[in-house]
Amino acid sequence: MAEASTDESAGERSVEEGGYQQELKRTLGSFQVFAISFAFISVAVGIFSTYDDVLQNAGPVGIWLWILVAVGQCLVALVVAQLAGRIALSGSSYQWASRLADPKVGWGFGWLTFCYLAIAVVAIDNALASQAFMPLAGMRPDEDTARVITLVVLFVQAVLAVASTRLVSLINSAAVGLELALVVVMAVALIIAAAVTGNGSVGNLTSRGITEDAPHYFALGGGLMIAMIMGLATLVGFDSAANLAEEAKDPYRSVPRAIVGSVVAAGLLGLLFLVTLTVAIEDVPRISRDGSPVATIMRDQLGPVTERTLLIAITFAFFGAGMVVMVACSRIIFAMSRDGRFPAHRLMRRVNPHTRTPIPATVLIFAMGVILMVALPGAALLELITASTILPALIYGSTIVLYLAVRRRLGRRKGAFDLGRLELPVAVAALVWTVVALVALVTPREALVPLVIVVGLLVVGALFFLGMLIFDRGCLEAEPGDVDVFRH
Repeated sequence: MAEASTDESAGERSVEEGGYQQELKRTLGSFQVFAISFAFISVAVGIFSTYDDVLQNAGPVGIWLWILVAVGQCLVALVVAQLAGRIALSGSSYQWASRLADPKVGWGFGWLTFCYLAIAVVAIDNALASQAFMPLAGMRPDEDTARVITLVVLFVQAVLAVASTRLVSLINSAAVGLELALVVVMAVALIIAAAVTGNGSVGNLTSRGITEDAPHYFALGGGLMIAMIMGLATLVGFDSAANLAEEAKDPYRSVPRAIVGSVVAAGLLGLLFLVTLTVAIEDVPRISRDGSPVATIMRDQLGPVTERTLLIAITFAFFGAGMVVMVACSRIIFAMSRDGRFPAHRLMRRVNPHTRTPIPATVLIFAMGVILMVALPGAALLELITASTILPALIYGSTIVLYLAVRRRLGRRKGAFDLGRLELPVAVAALVWTVVALVALVTPREALVPLVIVVGLLVVGALFFLGMLIFDRGCLEAEPGDVDVFRH
């Protein structure tokens, strides 16, 4: 393929090269694209939601596994960025696999991504309701109340997502700015408070806490390995920027940079927050048994006003993250539907001419959230949410395998993100890491039911795929546009 310029006009041509018309509006600048990926990751939200699991299963020392996960996810992000720098179309891995391998393979990528994002929206908003908003409002824990609040949040996010992508990006950028400031300020404040009062200990960083005598601590699927789930559940979704590539300015540069930059920033900020948080623990056994240890540490060290400030910021961060996931999910639905490969595709591919957003696809995500909230009992909902941690590892592993299979015939764009000679060792290392991550996710006994749920989602997808093969095989035979434009 002839080398192409990566200026803004080249980005605008990417949609036409893919065989489509530019229906979505390009409004996202470099920081806004970065904010999309960073908001999905949301360090404060991830640590707030999973820090108790680390303390209960591995003890405070388990935080050091964050470094291992951060390095591994950076390797994955580098591979994903390689593909994002070649094909700048909504749908990310769905488009990459469809155009570089086969439309049938691409459909599998798309279905996995859709399942993950649709579940993740509900997971984030339900956590917003139960772990942040209700404690902030002084409400007692109640599952039914949390579900009602979740539905209200989903509705507000859907309205905003339908109204304007630019509005979503502005709200999201504000949430990301607040979260960045929050993590840094809280980390500094905790260290100062612990040093002045003496309430805390550097020794916490090497303590096993309440897991000191726990059996099978170092075993496969044991307590220490479970601590990896904090990083694996948090440092994901960085590819969401690629799902909005058709709305990004200069996507061949801005999207790959956002993917890699968001993981690096989240990894460093997360480590800073975890270390200071752990040093600031005054009573490890008491905090380990607390249902919301991050908020309790803040209250112990900095007082109730700081705790409420934290909860307000966390609530805003949760909201921004959920909104980004909803938007990213609507784009994967839109991308598959305009190729005729999603249920009710003629409706789901429609873009409103005034808002330039895919309204039916967004409404579908809201409707699915309503169904999950109303139909699933508490235990089943929790297992479904847990299953969402397995899906991204499957998606990333499959993406790396795809890259290794097609990398020799990938087109190169002048000025676009490119690892050069490092691409093969980085990709191989990333593949090894995803295998390790999958082992960590599926070996704990608690992972059995979520694993069954994942298999069930794959079976449902396989049935729809079989229906397409029988009744509409043509939609799986070829891609729109000139596929060779993305190859040598």
